[in-house]
Amino acid sequence: MTGRRRIRSTFLPTFTRPVRATALAAGALAACASLVAGCGVVPGVTGGTGDEPIKIMTWAPMDTNATNKPGMPALAQAYARWINSRGGINGHKLAILVCNDRNDTVTAAKCAQRAADEGVAAVVGSYSQHGDAFFPTLESADIPYIGGYGITNSEFESPLSFPVNGGQSTLLAGLGKELAGACGPVALVRPDSIAGDELHVMIDSGLKAGGHPAAADQLADEDATEYSAPSERALDHTTTDPAKKGCVVPALGDHTGTFMDSFRRSREDYPAVRTATVLGSVDQTVIDASGGLSGPYEGSYITSWYPPSTDRRWNAMKKVIGKEAFGDNRIDPADAGVQTTWIAYTVLRAVLESLGDGEVTGTAIRKALNGGLKVDTGSLTPTLNWEYENSLAGIGLTRLVNTDVTLQVVRKGRLVAAHPGFTDVRRTLATAEVN
Repeated sequence: MTGRRRIRSTFLPTFTRPVRATALAAGALAACASLVAGCGVVPGVTGGTGDEPIKIMTWAPMDTNATNKPGMPALAQAYARWINSRGGINGHKLAILVCNDRNDTVTAAKCAQRAADEGVAAVVGSYSQHGDAFFPTLESADIPYIGGYGITNSEFESPLSFPVNGGQSTLLAGLGKELAGACGPVALVRPDSIAGDELHVMIDSGLKAGGHPAAADQLADEDATEYSAPSERALDHTTTDPAKKGCVVPALGDHTGTFMDSFRRSREDYPAVRTATVLGSVDQTVIDASGGLSGPYEGSYITSWYPPSTDRRWNAMKKVIGKEAFGDNRIDPADAGVQTTWIAYTVLRAVLESLGDGEVTGTAIRKALNGGLKVDTGSLTPTLNWEYENSLAGIGLTRLVNTDVTLQVVRKGRLVAAHPGFTDVRRTLATAEVN
């Protein structure tokens, strides 16, 4: 697909990969600021002999008017301080370089070029909407991309990508599967954009698996300041069956909160309905800010890649945050970006330990990950392993290895597990009718 317009959506992937902006990436200049765990800037080494530090980069948008994820690089730095205080990994300390991609295609490409110029061994636990801008440079330099946020199709296609979650595809398919038995009519409110065009495909695959009719596909401006009209359209559709409550599913990224403000006012004139959405649109911070128990999310179903933030499996991450980043309000343990970065660095640690005294380079890391290394994430995800024939190649998700999701619900203002364990949506995804 060519000529696609740039999408500002915070997480919504498409399923047809456009031609990559190779010239843009190759010509980009290194212009992002780098911060190194500890003090000072470490020379550009990948860490191969002696006690040389291993350079790792984490990037994310910060201080922009759109999506910001400062907690991801902040956690990366805290993780490195923790590892370094314990003597490093196989005698090597970690040196963390941070780049602000500013939610901008050109700047994302510059971050990748900086990584290549500085000789980093991997880009780990990062967030960017512009995979087509940065992957060509990473691929040319043989720099693995471990644990992206899963917001671009490129993250599930590039041979240098090692995703730790299933992106928005799994969340929507899982949500549809769960809602099939709980809801009457379903309305999906999603951005009127090219990226948004694919969202109903994923939720419908889940609804279909549960024997439920397709959701009403309702478009809305992705940057609107209020959503009265879309709220009323959704309510008109979901209140047509008096025997079973309908479900409204807003999937508007950072603007989901704005939608819910309008929806809370509009729903007063309609019969009761349920609401549901996906992680990335809503987290505990958003629930708290909207009123908690008395807010519009009470009773909402939310699918996530991981267990709730209150689960004891996150205790190790919380201890590191408490020790190495106490008082750093950029790091929210309930944020899916922070959680993804923790898991991504868990993968990095495992692969570096597997290399022993061998040379630490991007090529060595890539070969180890593709060579059958199995990574235990402490049951935060299934055991991760990127060496097998992917049954999802038919819908363009060749690198997707984790198809598990959890179903959570807002009860008494808290996001808790709706039922224990994970749900695997691989078969549901495989039947998605992607054009």
